[in-house]
Amino acid sequence: MTRFRTVFAGGLEVFYREAGEPGAPKLLLLGGFPSSSHQFRNLMPALANRFHLVSFDYPGFGNTEMPDPREWDYTFDHLAEIVDEALLAIDFTGPMGLYMQDYGGPVGNRLISLHPDWLRWQIIQNANTYEEGFTEAWDSIRHVLWSNRTADTEALVEAFLEPETVKAIYLYGHSDPTRISPDNWNIDLHFLARPNAHRVQLDLFYDYRTNAERYVTWQARLRRDQPKTLIFWGQGDMLFSPAGGEAYLRDLPDAKLVPLASGHFALEDCLADIVAGINSFYDENVK
Repeated sequence: MTRFRTVFAGGLEVFYREAGEPGAPKLLLLGGFPSSSHQFRNLMPALANRFHLVSFDYPGFGNTEMPDPREWDYTFDHLAEIVDEALLAIDFTGPMGLYMQDYGGPVGNRLISLHPDWLRWQIIQNANTYEEGFTEAWDSIRHVLWSNRTADTEALVEAFLEPETVKAIYLYGHSDPTRISPDNWNIDLHFLARPNAHRVQLDLFYDYRTNAERYVTWQARLRRDQPKTLIFWGQGDMLFSPAGGEAYLRDLPDAKLVPLASGHFALEDCLADIVAGINSFYDENVK
């Protein structure tokens, strides 16, 4: 059974989900835009018989507090700092697996940089670390917003926060959209409708440039450390291309890449494949 808890970190009340029993191998689940720990609601009970799992809502996401962006910096450094403090507060530290999806990649890579001894193995699911992983959907962010952030350039990327785009992120690239619950985008849109929520996301869109700047450093760490890595990649992801998943194999030739006939949120229609893949990879490479 999943438990729903809060912990104070960085002066904020941070919401998290926890499943499995303490003492079991740790697995930290780090999700991405525009969701929250809600995206792992099905994965956690499916793995709870053998892992101790935790997933946080980042500040400004889901059930965690959303401080005013005029007074709180919404950057990936700051998100990682909060997650780090929360992990220390609940004593979820030491060797663990990291499951990183979308924004979970930059947050997870920062945590690994802070605590290299914590990483025992990693699961990458549509979390980009390579230039070729960006699809055309990023063009207005990368080539306009990053170079000149103004009210006009922000207006160009506001479309990412509109109901039809949020819905499309869940449905694009999936062969059978009837398998994707509308609860997903309706929950996200509920949180995105809060005061300041769009400003929070625009700040993070702009700060994402700091992740791209660190790609070379993160790639070098992969080449050097060769962490045990399992890659799931939804081939129809509107945000990150299949080439982004394949690029990991340049630096991690022993990694296992599993292409999925899915999109950005592959857990919605490929849960059984992902659960089986995690269990078998753990048994064969980590245990």
